Amino acid sequence: MFYHVKELQFNARVSKPDPAFATLLLEQFGGANGELAAALRYFVQAFGAKNPYPDKYDLLMDIATEEFSHLEIVGATIQMLLTGINGDLKDAAENSEIMQLLNGKAAKESFIHQAMVAPQFFVSTGGGPAYTNSQGVPWTAAYINGDATGELTADLRSDIAAEARAKMVYEYLLQFTDDPFVKETLRFLMTREVAHFQMFEAALETIKPNFPPGTLQGDPRYSNLYFNLSTGNAVRGPWNQGVSTQLGETFQFIEDPIKHVLATNGLLDQQPVGTDRTEEKVQKMNEELGKMKSEFVKASAPMGPLQWNDALIAQDLKEEKATQK
Repeated sequence: MFYHVKELQFNARVSKPDPAFATLLLEQFGGANGELAAALRYFVQAFGAKNPYPDKYDLLMDIATEEFSHLEIVGATIQMLLTGINGDLKDAAENSEIMQLLNGKAAKESFIHQAMVAPQFFVSTGGGPAYTNSQGVPWTAAYINGDATGELTADLRSDIAAEARAKMVYEYLLQFTDDPFVKETLRFLMTREVAHFQMFEAALETIKPNFPPGTLQGDPRYSNLYFNLSTGNAVRGPWNQGVSTQLGETFQFIEDPIKHVLATNGLLDQQPVGTDRTEEKVQKMNEELGKMKSEFVKASAPMGPLQWNDALIAQDLKEEKATQK
């Protein structure tokens, strides 16, 4: 159940209209890394989390709802930056304010050219935000359709990356406006991306085990191999030497991948090296994890009549209604 409060979560302000920056800000309204994408991403992920992870359902719904409020902040800012456009477009006279600002034929042609980049401002919407990115490309569910996998540990990792990308878009946008009021709004929105990043990261850590995502374990023959597929001096680092971050295996640096592939019959004869995992251990863990996760999910959503609302809450409301009578 949603309830709209007219006041914005953050009181957005602008110093003066700025249609050019409003065009750029559309990226966070209807762009791939914008607030609409974030809100709908977490909203759809929450459904699958409801029964196995009711606490994560609460988290995802809370953040999704906040993202809708951020969409409202961005839309309100865009609208304020476009102040005057709608009224002037309704005035066909040459002496309308917007035409006076466009001093001469060249300026008018430049204005028309800019309008072609984001025609929704001047032709489609008459001076209001639209569900497009800064280039006028309509928002599409393709931006988020791969982000709800049914495996929450994978989804949360996707969410962490999404918050990082959105943070960077705000960081870049801050460089294209000198309006101190707009800057404070963008800084607030950017900071909330940082906050959400940490929330998703913390939520992921409460799910054990959470690596690798899903149930099936990786083949111990290949999980710690690093292939040197670049020319020149080989660069070494913690990503190809030492112990791996999650499985605790010693990386095996394959200096000459071609020679190695040929020597191992296309890796079919590759043996586990630098790990204590064996195929027998992997199969046993697959079975144990599969059984554990299956039982966990089934216990959370047993077959039979179901209701979405919490039974205890429903009972409390029923008792409260009876008391009022």
